[in-house]
Amino acid sequence: MIKKISDKDKEDWENFLKNKQKIPNKKFLQKKDIRGKKTIEILEKDKQDWENFIKNKEKIPNKDFVNKKNIRQEKIKKIDLHGYTIEEANKAVEQFIQKSLDENVTKIIVITGKGLRSKNVQNPYLSRDLSILKYSVPEFIENNKNLTRVIIETTDAKIEDGGSGAFYIYLKNKFKIK
Repeated sequence: MIKKISDKDKEDWENFLKNKQKIPNKKFLQKKDIRGKKTIEILEKDKQDWENFIKNKEKIPNKDFVNKKNIRQEKIKKIDLHGYTIEEANKAVEQFIQKSLDENVTKIIVITGKGLRSKNVQNPYLSRDLSILKYSVPEFIENNKNLTRVIIETTDAKIEDGGSGAFYIYLKNKFKIK
């Protein structure tokens, strides 16, 4: 499709070309692009900067390998509570969290089990859910102010770490606890 230029457009273009002012004091190099179709104008200063950069022997640090001081290395510990009573499990978890905090552990995997073989289920005087470690240990942690102060969050575990019979505890950095 060929479009004809109107007389007014042609006149405007010619006026533009006549009035176009060149930028003083800037030396441009003309260079063709890879395909040889376009002409690219490069400032002489830019060319000189590029050449200086190439000649410089200093290496640019790779940002992927720079040691980042603000990031803690992930350190994971596990505790298995199979066979513990509720009181024993709560005490063990509290001690384990404090010990892990001192060792600068970032993530704890708490394995409680699913409670399928719990003998407490048959006792009519006990709560069916709260008598099972799977429910009582997270409840204990949430209600313990000393523990909630050092914990970022608790989440369900992935299937490879125990699935519904386990959960994660993410600990704060011991140097940043107020």
